Amino acid sequence: MNEPSDKLCSLRGLAVAAPRSGSGKTLFTLGLLASFTRRSHTVQAYKAGPDFIDPGHHTALTGRPSQNLDGWMLGRRSCQDIFARSARRPIQDRVPDILLLEGVMGLFDGASGRTETGSTAELAKWLGLPVLIVLDARSMARTAAAIAHGLATFDPGLPVAGVVLNRVSSATHRELLEESFEALDLPLLGCLMNDAEMDVPSRHLGLVTAEDRPTDATFADRLADWVESGVDVEKLLHVLPDVSRNVDICAAANGSGITAEDADNEGACRPVDLSMNLDAQPAEMVVRIAVARDAAFSFYYDENLRLLEAAGAELAFFSPLADSALPKDIGGVYLGGGYPELHADALANNVKLREEIRKRSLRGLPVYAECGGYMYLMRSLTDGDGRRLLMAGVFPWAAVMDSRRRGLGYREVTTTADTLLGPAGTVLRGHEFHYSFTSEFPDDAALLDAGVQPVYAVTDRRGELLTVTGYSAGGVLASYVHLHFGSNPQAARCFVERCRTYWNKENV
Repeated sequence: MNEPSDKLCSLRGLAVAAPRSGSGKTLFTLGLLASFTRRSHTVQAYKAGPDFIDPGHHTALTGRPSQNLDGWMLGRRSCQDIFARSARRPIQDRVPDILLLEGVMGLFDGASGRTETGSTAELAKWLGLPVLIVLDARSMARTAAAIAHGLATFDPGLPVAGVVLNRVSSATHRELLEESFEALDLPLLGCLMNDAEMDVPSRHLGLVTAEDRPTDATFADRLADWVESGVDVEKLLHVLPDVSRNVDICAAANGSGITAEDADNEGACRPVDLSMNLDAQPAEMVVRIAVARDAAFSFYYDENLRLLEAAGAELAFFSPLADSALPKDIGGVYLGGGYPELHADALANNVKLREEIRKRSLRGLPVYAECGGYMYLMRSLTDGDGRRLLMAGVFPWAAVMDSRRRGLGYREVTTTADTLLGPAGTVLRGHEFHYSFTSEFPDDAALLDAGVQPVYAVTDRRGELLTVTGYSAGGVLASYVHLHFGSNPQAARCFVERCRTYWNKENV
């Protein structure tokens, strides 16, 4: 169905979840987004958890920045605040009429095996969203109903809208599955036939980025057609509840970072309580911050960028792959994560830009870098084929790609010295995921001679101290950890203020 449907008179919402990763919830989510958009709905998408890749595809399909929500990283109030703000935000004079949260891992999986912290179920309850379960029905029939029943009744406080069965092999298989659900008080909302062509290639954890494989109109139509082949999308929309009141309740929560109420009940997580309102336009002068954004660097939490702007930054996007110089009149640089190893030749060949970044940052230009951005600031990067390519050389060690994962998990960072993100003792939360490791690392004396200082104490979700850290050199702060500024909005303001101070010193 390609004709636009009648616009909903209310705000519909749902959370798409599954029993486990690999069930097809991401592809189903993308198909649902494509179908809704094709019907002229305005959809605001969200992603549970710290992943950057799925939100990129959401954004490409909806034309609105997808938002990461994570109970462990952000706490309840910040998740509710981000949810409500984006649900009411007009873009090109249009506000959403559908809100869709894509879950993470299995429905009840999160940061702990004992609690729901960091899970899709936790977010669905906080936000008042009914859950739609996507279940991989390969090689099963009545057992699928048993699994669905278990998920729907495990937590009586969790609203479940129904089930969609994926990877159904034949008409006979579908008939058996439909019969098995007749005994359940749980709507079976669709059956999607197995289609080997409906796939998006994997890279490391999850999908290829939207930058690697742009979601063009043809592919979007294929996604929508696939979902509509097995799901009555209009019927689905009209069985979903109006979540307008839930959005209003979330808006009243005034998100302000992790609080003692949000802290893991196992006591492993130190709370952050910052009551800041960064929505008002700051009185200080606006300062330009250069943000790397291209195929090599695309991993940014949209809320991080919003908080920088709210604190008085004008974001000037640039490409380390293609631009020969940093944007003009900047007071700082933000180098996010991505896949620099896949573009190492182009990064190495752009000698003029990497030399500018090295020289200016070591002279004091504030530069905040995470994961891929951190790798770019090292002396060299050895790619998966064993080729060593020169990088910016701010840090006197090398990044080397490995075939096995070298870092994964939630992280809490406490600064041990004054940094771009605040004074010593500043606490933020984030996530680490990478396949590279550092090589040719200097000893403490050589670090001191190079003007490099370790500045992070990093713990995992259990509160156990890790060897990973962050480093400062000149005006640079860098580490493997992707921090979410929503866990401590003051950090965004501190970074902007440091950039403003630098610009004033250099130009006034």
